[in-house]
Amino acid sequence: MDAVFGYGSDEDNKSKSQGSLAITVQAAPDVGKADLSSETQKMVANNSKMVTYNPSFEALWTPEAGPSNPYYQNGITPGMRNTLGGFIERTNVADFHFEEQHQTFNTFGFAMDPAAANDSLHGSNIVGDRSAWNLMQGRTVHQATKRDAKKRKLDDSAAEQVLAGLGTAMTSEEAAEMAQDVKAIEEAEKAAKEAAQTVKEKAEVSIFEASSIFHGKETKDYQGRTWIDAPTDIKAVEPQSYIPKVCVHTWSGHTKGVQAIRWFPKSGHLLLSASMDCKIKIWDVYNNRKTLRTYMGHQKAVRDICFSTDGRQFASVGYDKIVRYWDTETGTCLKSWRSKGIPYSVKIHPGDDNILAGSSCKNILQWDPRHPNRSSLVQEYIQHLGAVNTVTFIDGNRRVVSTADDKKLFLWEYGIGTAPMKHISEPWMHAMPAVTAAPFDNGNPKYLLCQSLDNQILVYMSGDRFKLNKKKLFVGHTIAGYACQVGVSPDLKYVLSGDGDGRLWLWDWKSAKVYRKFKAHNGVCIGAIWHPVEPSKVATCGWDGLIKFWD
Repeated sequence: MDAVFGYGSDEDNKSKSQGSLAITVQAAPDVGKADLSSETQKMVANNSKMVTYNPSFEALWTPEAGPSNPYYQNGITPGMRNTLGGFIERTNVADFHFEEQHQTFNTFGFAMDPAAANDSLHGSNIVGDRSAWNLMQGRTVHQATKRDAKKRKLDDSAAEQVLAGLGTAMTSEEAAEMAQDVKAIEEAEKAAKEAAQTVKEKAEVSIFEASSIFHGKETKDYQGRTWIDAPTDIKAVEPQSYIPKVCVHTWSGHTKGVQAIRWFPKSGHLLLSASMDCKIKIWDVYNNRKTLRTYMGHQKAVRDICFSTDGRQFASVGYDKIVRYWDTETGTCLKSWRSKGIPYSVKIHPGDDNILAGSSCKNILQWDPRHPNRSSLVQEYIQHLGAVNTVTFIDGNRRVVSTADDKKLFLWEYGIGTAPMKHISEPWMHAMPAVTAAPFDNGNPKYLLCQSLDNQILVYMSGDRFKLNKKKLFVGHTIAGYACQVGVSPDLKYVLSGDGDGRLWLWDWKSAKVYRKFKAHNGVCIGAIWHPVEPSKVATCGWDGLIKFWD
């Protein structure tokens, strides 16, 4: 009708004062103006093999217009997937950024896509707890401040307000319940800390639970001399050493293998032994040849023992990581320390009685028995790259020689553990688990005999110049895998050592030729030492649990 009213008469046409009415016809419906330049509106033809922009996976694999294919699972054709569940898109991510986001997710509960860092700032690629992301303002673990750490420790803002007495959106009942829960959690944490402290204190106290048993008749004789005093009639009978031939006595008190034996200093009238049965025994050599005292202070096998200069104290180390300082006469454990690793060797400094232990923690640990704090280290020698096997004093006890599993030999200044004085490492060298110093001239050894794991004994000169003596090389025995001790006669005429087959080997010092070998033990012959006073007598120990005395 509007169109009909638009027509007029001729008179009206003549006297038009307002103009004619314009008619507009729109055949197409209203269409919203879209940004055709955006990625989501760009279409990719199925037969196209090249695109001129960088589309996302969704845009690249957008299905054709119309319903999805009902004959394919999830409407995805087989060619559009590389896994059973769909398509996995590969991307390149730096290791640092991946670890950063992984740690952020484990710490804060959210992570961002490291391949889309720009979008992550706006929170469009967040995985996990978005509220935590808002609280941290997108900061990762490497960007978090101390203030953020403090907030994480408190953790619950509502609980914070309850503890601070501030008002919250919770009701009074919910606030009371929240406060009760927080209090219960704090009490549980406090109880856990107290329990851990109690366990630690018990462990410290348990170190000092050591005991000993005296097996003799009397600790003193009618003249008031103790049982560890050397007899007055002991003196060197023979001027030179002879090769032992006969086993004159066998001690069989240990129930497991014997790891180390040591003569009583200067006199040799007592013999100290360390065994894998967690016990240390001291034996009489000249009289009834029985056990005099048993020391029990280790929970695992005893690794090494060492007498002090006068023999009235000795140190022991075991696989329980405990280092003990004993009184030989009374059997009292004077001091105990817990090592960082398993101590493989122990030595007592002749001057100040400090104890040095080579440990599996790659360091040499030093303690002072006179120090009031029982758990403090006096010095730590740090340079080795493997477990330290031996510690030996030379040059008037002013220097320390150490060998380790890193196949190196270090020369240290005693008391200075920052850097060694000398570093010996050759491509042909092997680990040296046993070292013997001999002979002693006013306390200064001339040579160090090192048992090398390539089945030979090396000799190092420890005089003015510490170097290898290439002319002295003792071979023939098989000790690979065992720390067999090396023994030397007092006059430096013979060298002896056990081997892995239980045999005892003797070499001539001058010619380095094998003098004699014979079967000594049924298992590994781990220890062999020459008597300090009677040069024709030798003591050996083995993993068969026996200690034999040869003459």
